[in-house]
Formats: sequence, structure tokens, C-alpha cells
Amino acid sequence: MLPNAADMAGKSNGSREGGYFCTLMKVVAEEYRLKGMRRQLVQALEKRGIGDPQVLEAIGKVQRHVFIEDTAFLEKAYEDIAFPIGSGQTISQPYTVAFQTELLGLVRGMKVLEIGTGSGYQTAVLAALGAKVYSIERHRPLYLATKRRLEKLGVRANLFYGDGYLGSAAHAPFDRVLVTCGAPFVPPALVEQLVPGGVLVVPVDEGDGQVMCRVTRSSDGSVQRTEHGRFRFVPMLVDRVGGGAL
Repeated sequence: MLPNAADMAGKSNGSREGGYFCTLMKVVAEEYRLKGMRRQLVQALEKRGIGDPQVLEAIGKVQRHVFIEDTAFLEKAYEDIAFPIGSGQTISQPYTVAFQTELLGLVRGMKVLEIGTGSGYQTAVLAALGAKVYSIERHRPLYLATKRRLEKLGVRANLFYGDGYLGSAAHAPFDRVLVTCGAPFVPPALVEQLVPGGVLVVPVDEGDGQVMCRVTRSSDGSVQRTEHGRFRFVPMLVDRVGGGAL
């Protein structure tokens, strides 16, 4: 006896519902797995000395794997290592991101200038902390790709293509400035664009590794500089695009 149309339709609907349910369960399981990986990352950062609970919370929220395009690295997205992202740049290891962010001493609502947007991961962490982010990237392909990515993710940040050495005078002053590439010296324009009491975090030195510096601008215009260990960043290049961010 041949099945009637109603029986076939019922089986078809059941098959579709079953397929949808299986897909949904896979998505839920994967998200649970990724949350567990982020939780392990946060625990690892705590063990290395990151103590700001808000920074740790932001690291735990931001999905680092979506900022890594090369699928060969996805399984290692929440390990404390850096990855290449194109244009000769890297996505910094989470410890470096957390360390620099903690040095900033952010308060929600602060206006922050980021030099070196890169993949947008650090940008997303700053936004998760409630900062009003302005970010400059000197590699146009990377700038365009990251702008699309952050818009898709709903991360609110103002991105510009320009020369990070010059900062963004049009949007200054800033409460905080963060440089995510190795500078041979502290760019004067970035200090000048700080509010009195503002803080600049920048890795400084040429060659193999840089010294992480925290520069504070006083109300009288003088600066105080403290050093916080050595790190390794890609170099910051001057006059890459022949002008500042607009």
C-alpha cells in the first residue's frame, strides 16, 4: 500500500523539525564549549597576575575566535598566543591585551584613542569596558576588513585609516591613548592629545622587544613615565599614508 500525501508531509515536517533541532543542539553545544574555553583563558590570565575584575570580565565576554580568519588557528583561539592576521600584522596574545588594558585604568565612558586597530579584538575589549573608542589603522585592507567585522558584530567604535603617529587631533582630547604596536619613541602628538591627567600606554624601543611604558600627562603639561616589563610587538611605521586620521 502506498503512503498517502498527508503521511508523507507529516514525515517530511518531522524530518525538518528533527534536523533543525539537531542543528540547534550543535550550536548550543559549541557555544557552551567556547564559553568554557574563555573561562579557562580568564583563569590563566588571573594566574599570570591580571587582577582587574572588569578587564577579566571583558576578556571573558569577547569572542576571540571571530577575529581570526584563518580556520587553521580556530581551535587555538583561546590559548594565550598571538596569531597572524594579514598585512604583516598579528592579533596580540590575550595576556598582552589584558595587561595593556589594565594599565590604562579605564572608567566607563572614557574617550580612548587606539593606535593600531588590527583585527579589532582589542577594540572590542575596550568597547566591552564601556569606552568611547576611536581607533586608527595604517593598513587599508586590514582597516576595511575590520570595519566590516566590527559593524557585523555590533561593536560601537569609530575607525579611521591614517598615520597613528599623528593621532587624531580632530577628535582630541582623549582620556586614554593605547598603542598596540612597537614605537621607536613616544609620539609627541599622542601625549599632546591627552587631557590633563590622561594616560598613554605604549610599547617603546626598536629591535627585538619593547618596554611597556605608561605615560601620564600632568595638568601643567609635564609627563611622568613608568616602565612595566618587556613585550614584543610588530613595529609602528611613520608616514604610512602621508597624513593623520581625519
